[in-house]
Amino acid sequence: MIKRFVHPLLIIMIVVSSCNNESKKKLNNSDTMSSYQQGSFGYDHNFLQQSDDSLVVLSDKTGNARVIVSPKYQAKVFTSTADGDSGLSFGWVNYKAFTGAVDAHMNAYGGENRLWLGPEGGRFSLFFKPGDSMVFTNWKTPPAIDTEPWTVTGKTDVMVNMQKSMHLINYNNTPLDIMVDRSVKILSLSEISQLISFSLDPAVKAVGYQTENRITNKGNQAWTESTGMPCIWMLDMFKPSPATVIVVPFKKTKAEEFEKVATTNYFGQIPPDRIKHTEDILFFKADGKSRGKLGVNPVKAKTVAGSYDAENNVLTITLFDADSSAKYLNQEWNTSKPPFSGDAVNAYNDGPLADGTQMGPFYEIESVSPAAFLKPGQSLSHNHTVFHFTGEEKVLDQIAIKLLGISLEEIKKAF
Repeated sequence: MIKRFVHPLLIIMIVVSSCNNESKKKLNNSDTMSSYQQGSFGYDHNFLQQSDDSLVVLSDKTGNARVIVSPKYQAKVFTSTADGDSGLSFGWVNYKAFTGAVDAHMNAYGGENRLWLGPEGGRFSLFFKPGDSMVFTNWKTPPAIDTEPWTVTGKTDVMVNMQKSMHLINYNNTPLDIMVDRSVKILSLSEISQLISFSLDPAVKAVGYQTENRITNKGNQAWTESTGMPCIWMLDMFKPSPATVIVVPFKKTKAEEFEKVATTNYFGQIPPDRIKHTEDILFFKADGKSRGKLGVNPVKAKTVAGSYDAENNVLTITLFDADSSAKYLNQEWNTSKPPFSGDAVNAYNDGPLADGTQMGPFYEIESVSPAAFLKPGQSLSHNHTVFHFTGEEKVLDQIAIKLLGISLEEIKKAF
């Protein structure tokens, strides 16, 4: 037998070469990032590539509208743009979350569209162990929607399909075997116009994407009012500004009966200078400087919500499913509320915690599916679509009036 001898010097040269190549790779990524301003799509794309080399970038025919999806990071849509690499990056990316130890409670990587399963709190919570008190120390996001990668089951230039099998135990001590399927599709300008029933002005730059999300009961036990069940929970994290206002239309209700419309004290009562309403529109200041959350119940909810950032001329619209006749799970951190008294639409503004620390800043627009009363093998789907429009206010104003029922001038004057 012939023994092969490798000279130690050759080994050293190989190791050094490998290290140099890795250093060059990091340097090239750094150089590429520095060629784009922070806040641009190109900057975020190159930053995210350093942590996930399997990113999926969807693009429309023009190449200007793009969407970044990450199967590794729980099938999130991290961000999107309407104007190529140098255009605004619309999603909030939490750069600091990609380094350091894994957080035991939640790893807030960011992402302008992510899928969670609810309820967060309540008798059927998925975030607290059976019997634990519902306080932050005990609050933990299930790894399947927090840190674990998902599997790509299909992909084209404009769509990606992903899947994740989950085994969870709710606060009621019920085991839940769940298969989650999720698809993300970028929309062409003609598809956007068709979905919003409105022809876009050529001066408008736009990006839109549609997500289809489905959960299937893969266990051998039906999910009932006694066992508890999950729901699909979609959360969109966007960048705040001093001039951003969230707009949530609701079914017309007399002003004095507003308490029948919304929950405004999820994390303490929202101050009156941060939330206002008419008989059919709710305004919520989204500057990332004061923590607060609100929700609209399914009887009063409409299937649209949005925001306007007057500082950057960005109009964001979300469309989603809602069912006024269905039961929605209560997600508050207590077990005293009726379990099926939840909201169908939510909005959140980030702000400093009591100790002065802050996760963001960011703000969220959220939609929730009804409670999944499913027998073994049955499925529940929830669709959630996001659009961003940029351009002069006079052309964006037409879209706001059409979809939100209010002008941009009225939105700007709300606060």
